[in-house]
Formats: sequence, C-alpha cells, structure tokens
Amino acid sequence: MPHEAWPVDPGAIAPFLAAAVLIELTPGPNMGYLAGLSAVEGRRAGFVTVAGITCGLLVYMLASVAGVTEVLRVSRPLYELLRWAGVAYVAWLAVDAWRGGETRETASGGASDWTLFRKGLLANLLNPKAALFYVTLLPGFVQPGHASPARQALILGGTHILVALLVHVAIVLSSDGLARRVAAIGDSVRARRIFAVALLATAAWIAFETRLRG
Repeated sequence: MPHEAWPVDPGAIAPFLAAAVLIELTPGPNMGYLAGLSAVEGRRAGFVTVAGITCGLLVYMLASVAGVTEVLRVSRPLYELLRWAGVAYVAWLAVDAWRGGETRETASGGASDWTLFRKGLLANLLNPKAALFYVTLLPGFVQPGHASPARQALILGGTHILVALLVHVAIVLSSDGLARRVAAIGDSVRARRIFAVALLATAAWIAFETRLRG
C-alpha cells in the first residue's frame, strides 16, 4: 500500500510509540501521585484518578486538534504560567497529604469519587509534560501527503492516550507491593507524610525537567 494511502506516516509510528512510552515512564505528577494514592487509598481510588487523568489528556488532544495549544508554543510567558501552576498544584497536593486533607474531608470512608476524579483531572490539565507533548512533540509527527492534520493529530493523540492509560493502569495494579510497605509502617499519618514528601520531590523534579532551555 502506498504511503500516501496511510492516514499517518507509517515510518513515524514506531518512533511516536517509543516517544509516548518514554514520556509516560519519566517521573511526573501522574506517576508519583497514582502510586502513592493507590498504596494509601487502594486500587479503586487509583482507577478513579486514572479516569480524571485520562480526561485531562483528552482535553489536551482536542485542544491540539483545534490549534489551541499553538498559543503555548508561541507564548513563553503563558507556558511558564502553566508550568509553575502545575508545580504549585503538585506541591499543594503534597501539603494536603501531609496535613491529612483526604482523611478530614471524608472521615467516613475515604475521598469521594468526584474528589479523586477532580484531582486527577487538574493534575493533568496543569501537567507541563502533557503540554510539552502536545505543543512540541506531536506536531512533528504530522506529515503532509497523508490525512488532514486534524485527523492525524486525532490518531496520534488517541494512540498516546491509550499508551498513557495502559501505563497508569499498570501503576495502580502494581501498587500492592508499595501498599504492603505502607501497611508495614503501621501508622497512617507517617505513611501519608512519606507520600507527601514524595509528591514534593516530584514537584521539584517537574520544575527542573520542564524548564525551557535557551
């Protein structure tokens, strides 16, 4: 089949998948938050949060298709605002975990599904890694001579969302070992504070890794 008959460049599929997997496996707000939350609150909380994170990615993908993310590419101040808002949000999650906000909010049985979904959604909407992916990486794989740019962006963005979903589900499913370590601590306050410190370290990592060079 001629390459022109493919909706996306077939030679770009493997590199795009590799890039999507690598960016999802690098430290970020989603990975650290999901692992710690699933260990402390359980798998159900993790899966509800994954739903929020996935919806956040969907928003970025549709914004990319509509050309909205181009604003972030041409406006460094706007990107920096998003970047630091993301860092601040993860730092706030760390402070909230340290103070036991989840426990105070729903002492009768853990955080509500809406609270978990909302936090996952906001974590990804304010995730500078997601912004960088859809602003700088995905457009480079959209090639002339194939489907329309919007259709290519939908296919590639959908592929990235599927990869992200699989990675996030795997993180939640593999949280058992971490949960056993949390249980071994035998102190929910101490476990939450360890989670909080990990989130704070994640915020620092995001601030360092997502800065624009030059």
